[in-house]
Amino acid sequence: MQQSTLKELAEILGMSISTVSRALKDHPDISKATKIKVKELAAMMEYEPNNYAVQLRTRQSNVLGILIPTIDNYFYDSFIAAVEEEARAHGYSVLIMQSKDDLTIENANLNLFRKNMVSGIFASVSIQTEDLGNYERMVSQKVPVVFFDRVVELKGCTRVCLADEHAAQIAAEAIIAKKKKKVLALFGHPHLSITQKRARSLKNTFDTKAPQTALTIGYPETVAESKRVAMMALTDANRPDTIFCMGDMILIGVMYAVHELNLKVPEDISIIGISNGFIPTLYNPKITYVETSGYKLGKLAFTQMLDALKQEEIKSEVILESALVEGGSL
Repeated sequence: MQQSTLKELAEILGMSISTVSRALKDHPDISKATKIKVKELAAMMEYEPNNYAVQLRTRQSNVLGILIPTIDNYFYDSFIAAVEEEARAHGYSVLIMQSKDDLTIENANLNLFRKNMVSGIFASVSIQTEDLGNYERMVSQKVPVVFFDRVVELKGCTRVCLADEHAAQIAAEAIIAKKKKKVLALFGHPHLSITQKRARSLKNTFDTKAPQTALTIGYPETVAESKRVAMMALTDANRPDTIFCMGDMILIGVMYAVHELNLKVPEDISIIGISNGFIPTLYNPKITYVETSGYKLGKLAFTQMLDALKQEEIKSEVILESALVEGGSL
């Protein structure tokens, strides 16, 4: 069935196209009786507005872009779920793209967002991101950008961050409270600000509160690399008594090594991580972790986006606080 047009509705009703259009939009100048008549005919003829024409006229859509390093990550899954829930409730849909930590792909995705005239962008930048030119162009076109998790500083944008330094401090204090002596701390890519903040805070906490603790720091970036590093450490004669995992992917790799070596947690090795909250529950005992919720961060990020879309004043940075969730692994 061919889609009805405003012109056809107007001809049948004997009204102008502008009157029909305003009636469909509940314009206050149009009488209630006219609105009912127009809407009843529109429903009967299965009329739908030409959203593409609206986009061309306004240079915006009701679509929000989400750009993440990878979809294969429970943290980003939960972030997307939270944003999508809020977007749907406020009349928006979402377009999700992944950069795979490749700058060329990231820029291509930003260009795709621009061509689709998205109303706003949530972005967690790639490891390679240094030139912010494409983001600056979006901002100059009045498209708000909310950076989250992996963030950069860009004037006019909001950074919605986890309490990275505090999360690492909480983890270090939990390890110190258990009087551990040899700690292997595994972090992600050293180029990222989130890694730098967490590593610096963890080290400073040990230096200040337990300087006698032997702290070794590594930077595995993948599950496989985390497993390899953990295997080497756990088969060494001077193996650690505790492993700290900066994120869930690192935790998975470490636990592969623990299980392959048939080690008991926490009797043979203690484990603590920073996590979105799901992965630690998959093990027995459950892993003690500092919560950094992607779902909660998504809700917070959408609040900032909504303020930006309404052209209200937005904060340059908003922090989501962390808390220790006790398991049986430390």
